[in-house]
Amino acid sequence: MRIYYDLHIHTALSPCGDDDMTPNNIVNMASLCELDVIAITDHNAAHNVAAVAAVAAKAELVVIPGMEVETSEEVHMICLFSKTTVCEDFCATVKSRMAEIKNRPEIFGRQLLFNAADDILGEYGDLLLAPTDIGAYELVGLVEDIGGICYPAHIDRASNSVISNLGIFPDDLGVGLVEFSLRADPEKFFADNNRLFGKKYPYVQSSDAHRLVDIPERSRFLEFDRKPDAEAFIGRLRGF
Repeated sequence: MRIYYDLHIHTALSPCGDDDMTPNNIVNMASLCELDVIAITDHNAAHNVAAVAAVAAKAELVVIPGMEVETSEEVHMICLFSKTTVCEDFCATVKSRMAEIKNRPEIFGRQLLFNAADDILGEYGDLLLAPTDIGAYELVGLVEDIGGICYPAHIDRASNSVISNLGIFPDDLGVGLVEFSLRADPEKFFADNNRLFGKKYPYVQSSDAHRLVDIPERSRFLEFDRKPDAEAFIGRLRGF
């Protein structure tokens, strides 16, 4: 069966995310778009994952706990986990590897914390749009060591991608897949940039949604024998 996914969605915790990216709004939009699996991947944090997962459970929508971590090279990497508790523990690790720079909402945007009723619990104080001191190679290892999966985000983009920032795709990075933007043509990208790759990588395509209208109607899918939970979906990503 086809399982339709979007593995890169931000809540309003990400300062660049719209304030209406609340748990209920995200789940309702994903349901309207007939998606089966989504991943919540805020910048360097996971504080709204549990609220989204609680809402999604009532809608029979699978939520994969995750984060979009910015490495010391300013490369964005998707980190996904099968359990919210593991993701939240990793979030604490990431926080310990970031500089304590206070957010300025008037410049960068608010960083909103929600419960499952979309009540605003507060605002996260430190700026999340900043690199950690975790290098890309170290990050892959840290995530793998606790049972997660880590791969480069939006490799087709001209900023904060592994290619734009490193100038080449390091084939010894230890990742088994990559992410493309929804509008990218992955086959053409590999063909046009074959000198940058030692091999052609399996890939997923996700929205990087910061607004509700960015969440796509069902288009990208993976094949499963039955509807997967988060652990089974991550296992499928490992099996590319």
